[in-house]
Amino acid sequence: MQAITPRKKLASSIAIIIAGMCMNTVGFAQQTTVTVETKQNALVLQTDKDNRLDIAYFGARLANTGDYTSIASQYTGGLVGSGTYNNAYTPAGSWNLLEPAITVIQGDGNTSLDLKYVSSATKKLDDNVSMTSVVLKDNLYPVEVTLFYKVYYNENVVEQWSVIKNNGDKPIKMQKYASANLYFRAGNYYLTHYNGEWAQEMKPEEDHLEHGVKSIDTKLGTRADLFEPPSFMISLNKPATEDEGEVLLANLAWTGNYKIDFEVDPSNNLRVIAGINPYASEYTLAGGKDFTTPALIYTLSQHGKGEASRNLHRWATKYRLVDGEGQRLTLLNNWESTYFNFDENKLTELFKGAKDLGVDMFLLDDGWFANKYPRNSDFAGLGDWQENVKKLPHGIGYLVKQAEAAGVKFGIWVEPEMVNPKSELYETHKDWVIRQPERPEKYFRNQLVLDLSNPDVQNFVFSILDSLFIKNPTLAFIKWDCNAVIYNAHSMYLEKQGLPETHLYVDYVKGLYKVLERLRTKYPKVPMMLCSGGGARVDYGALQYFTEYWPSDNTDPLERIFIQWENSYFFPVIASCNHITDWGKQPLKFRTDVAMMGKMGYDIVVNKLSAQDLAFSQQAVQTYKAISGVVWHGDMYRLVNPWQNPVASSMFVSEEKSRAIMFTYLVSNRYMPAATTLPIQLKGLDPQKKYTVNEINLYPGTHSSFSGNNTFSGDFLMKIGINPNINAGRASVVLEINETK
Repeated sequence: MQAITPRKKLASSIAIIIAGMCMNTVGFAQQTTVTVETKQNALVLQTDKDNRLDIAYFGARLANTGDYTSIASQYTGGLVGSGTYNNAYTPAGSWNLLEPAITVIQGDGNTSLDLKYVSSATKKLDDNVSMTSVVLKDNLYPVEVTLFYKVYYNENVVEQWSVIKNNGDKPIKMQKYASANLYFRAGNYYLTHYNGEWAQEMKPEEDHLEHGVKSIDTKLGTRADLFEPPSFMISLNKPATEDEGEVLLANLAWTGNYKIDFEVDPSNNLRVIAGINPYASEYTLAGGKDFTTPALIYTLSQHGKGEASRNLHRWATKYRLVDGEGQRLTLLNNWESTYFNFDENKLTELFKGAKDLGVDMFLLDDGWFANKYPRNSDFAGLGDWQENVKKLPHGIGYLVKQAEAAGVKFGIWVEPEMVNPKSELYETHKDWVIRQPERPEKYFRNQLVLDLSNPDVQNFVFSILDSLFIKNPTLAFIKWDCNAVIYNAHSMYLEKQGLPETHLYVDYVKGLYKVLERLRTKYPKVPMMLCSGGGARVDYGALQYFTEYWPSDNTDPLERIFIQWENSYFFPVIASCNHITDWGKQPLKFRTDVAMMGKMGYDIVVNKLSAQDLAFSQQAVQTYKAISGVVWHGDMYRLVNPWQNPVASSMFVSEEKSRAIMFTYLVSNRYMPAATTLPIQLKGLDPQKKYTVNEINLYPGTHSSFSGNNTFSGDFLMKIGINPNINAGRASVVLEINETK
């Protein structure tokens, strides 16, 4: 194996500089240092004596960049002959003895891989965003891996992914191909991850990581978040609180099977390896081809979970969500008021309710399509996307016009990736369905999944939406649902193409993204909701095509406080669809106040509201529109944790710190004469400014305990606080805090 000499490294560096690249290297002779810096953090990569690339440091940024070369000498540990624990992208089959980031079977059947550093470069994409790439190669086999780090400097967010290339003539088989391989040095590690089920999403668990490997993953194929979402936190040394502790927040941007390994190595350091789940997904890479992994998106904070979440919020609204810095539509949905039982007349009556309520749009949910097998339940019709002539004799176009005549926009529900066995599509195109022909079919919600690895199926799914828009150019909203998982994974398309069956789980997601990319290219601004039997598909891979997502089918407001609380760590509330329904025992005001902490909507029968409830709701819509700018685009601060206290409280502060909205809710069902006996300390205000505090969104006939002179300094509100006077008879309170001159 030929050594890479300092002279050759220097020549390589000069060549790259001449080519106009910005080399991100410091150090001498045998060592190259690559720094990936945000405003507050630094990830430092260094070559070792064998020219392998290691992670020397990941933490708070140092004032003097030259000091990064001295970091590695301050750490000891590791056993002789045990390999390198802190490799930046750990290969299998050669020197490594721990969990690998990449496992490959070479063209000649050899299972070894040894990646050496070749070059690195940093390009500035704009004043805030830069891209660092690091090329690694095997000196014996034609495998090349490029690590990419896309840095959002002010937001302290990094997108990291890898591109694996086969430079040879023979195909290679990738058995594991991670997006990122991170390394942390600390005394202790605490992992917060989430589990759930339908209507029980985002239940947190915090584990103290011991030696060995802890993994979180999914093998569901489609609605990947149902049991365990790809979002997690790692607290270093001690469990992080809202405002204290060093903590990493991360989300894998992949809408399919994933696996994330957390390994505490023999030196008591933590390795994190995240990417597509290798389960049943060995991927063949032909000669001259490359494979791009999904990105791991992460932010590191030295000041607790709150700062880390605000980093992600700012990044997502500016760079990832469709129209993240824009507006959102309030809506009335018909699902919980009609389910499948509706016709034209019933719907047009609901349009009037939407107008009376004051929302922007009416959303028609499931049940509007199929004729041979009418969609009157979830047992039939899915896949046959023609209007049901009995329910809608004049078609969707008539409903769009009637809604607009009533003064509201019109949106529609689709579930284009799925099919009922009782459908014309299934009868004519079994070859489009993911199924094992020789095995009994297994159904999830009475349906099967269409094979999106097949370009014909991709075209069909695209045509469903495209046809709706062509026929109805003013269609204002799409709710994209996904209720099935993949059973009996088999692709007739891949089989006919002679492609490995193990490509299915990966190519399904790639096919989904191709469809969504086509839709966004042709219809870039149409609002779309990402839904999957509730909140079972929430990741930044899918969210790049959507304006919002549905956190849960559970709309009980008390339950929603907890679900929305945990989701808010990773996703900004402008993306969280919160509907007011008849679920739960709480009064209408409580349900409304909870829904206001995000993107508010309704799923009720308006003409069944009492006069007082209607008057309150009409005023609430106007109140919400007046405060939504602060809620959607302000900084979020969590004040009182509902898991640890009888109340929950959060606030949103405008960028100028001139206005804030504070939400507080009673979450305990126990008898409590006075639930908030102490003031709640506010956050994010300017201590030098004066603020007025007033209660808003009051129910008709009730009076606020905030009366008279409610002016305080920001210093007072953040050090002493304000008592919203929550109790059993006053279970939810919304306060508006405004700067006064």
